[in-house]
Amino acid sequence: MLDPRLFRNELELVQQQLKRRGINFDAAGYLALETRRKDIQVKTQDLQNERNTRSKLIGQAKAKGEDIQPLMNQVQDLGDQLKATETELEEIQIQLNVIMEGVPNILDESVPTGKSDADNLEVSRWGELPTFNFQPKDHVDLGEPLGMNFELGAKIASARFVVLAGKLATLQRAIIQLMLDTHINEHGYQETYVPFMANADSLRGTGQLPKFETDLFRVKNDPTFYLIPTAEVPVTNIVRDVIVDAKQMPLKFVCHSPCFRSEAGAYGSDVRGMIRQHQFEKVELVQIVSPEQSAQAHEDLTAHAENILQKLDLPYRKVLLCAGDTGFSSSKTYDLEVWLPGQQKYREISSCSNFKDFQARRLQARWRNPETGKPELVHTLNGSGLAAGRTLIAVMENYQNEDGSITVPGALRPYMGGIEIIN
Repeated sequence: MLDPRLFRNELELVQQQLKRRGINFDAAGYLALETRRKDIQVKTQDLQNERNTRSKLIGQAKAKGEDIQPLMNQVQDLGDQLKATETELEEIQIQLNVIMEGVPNILDESVPTGKSDADNLEVSRWGELPTFNFQPKDHVDLGEPLGMNFELGAKIASARFVVLAGKLATLQRAIIQLMLDTHINEHGYQETYVPFMANADSLRGTGQLPKFETDLFRVKNDPTFYLIPTAEVPVTNIVRDVIVDAKQMPLKFVCHSPCFRSEAGAYGSDVRGMIRQHQFEKVELVQIVSPEQSAQAHEDLTAHAENILQKLDLPYRKVLLCAGDTGFSSSKTYDLEVWLPGQQKYREISSCSNFKDFQARRLQARWRNPETGKPELVHTLNGSGLAAGRTLIAVMENYQNEDGSITVPGALRPYMGGIEIIN
């Protein structure tokens, strides 16, 4: 959520910033509500003061033996008016909150102008694209003979679920273990285990609610819970309503979890295979930092995700998302896109975002600034380090052999009991 003072004092700036995202903010409607809120607030305060004054007069009249009934009637009438204005004030504030909760984050000045992913800015590329003396297959054609079963996933659950068996299941587990060990031992993150369900307050805090409820799976027999769409939600909520000691900053968490998404808008090639699943595995990186650390922390976190791709020798590119493609809560996002020979294109494998104080304001996540001694909002960042299923896909397609077998990357062999080939 943006600072309400921006709406009150710099509404034109908010409008300009939202236009970068292609959003026409109804400033006139907001101003009308805000003006009404101010008028009702003044009226409420006047009524409170008047009622207090009349209440004191009752005591004075009573001491003099005067008839207090007229004054009591006046106080009752003022009380009725006050109740009505307080109710109206509360209703207006709810409407203002709904408006503010629906407004996305202000974009960082470095975010390029653009409307869609076609306008994203490529920052760098790493690695050489593999060459094959045969027609490379995609992960579906490679995986089905090796233990990747989409029909069984559909029988057990529905479409967009998969069952992995044998060495493919072991390969995904090895990928996850490599990620965790690297982020813990080399990048200084603290491993964290969290609930795989979250309540509405947690999802509201990180920005999934109320705007993106249709993307979530809600627990039917207890609608106060949702399945987590990403470990970002429970991990970031660790600091909800907390004032973090400056000496603990930065906080760096890594968490492996399943993720659950309805993927209501997914279509086309995205629904083939494991690209977009209702359930998938991810290793999430979360950092809680001071505002001064924020920009560098974003670069560092992105580099930590890149390190996994480099260890696996998977070619990828780093892109800076344009204004129209940057997520609701994010101020600035880098996407890492890995090369998939089976599709002959780069596909997203990690999004690394700096939310600045947008999530923190919703979460009331603060730190005590040692210079001022006062609590201030932290900055929150997160990124996939990496999406395990897509990393599995990338390994399969980039390390495939003509006979359909998969060469196990060297970095994963210690986690696979030394196995070099999956066939």
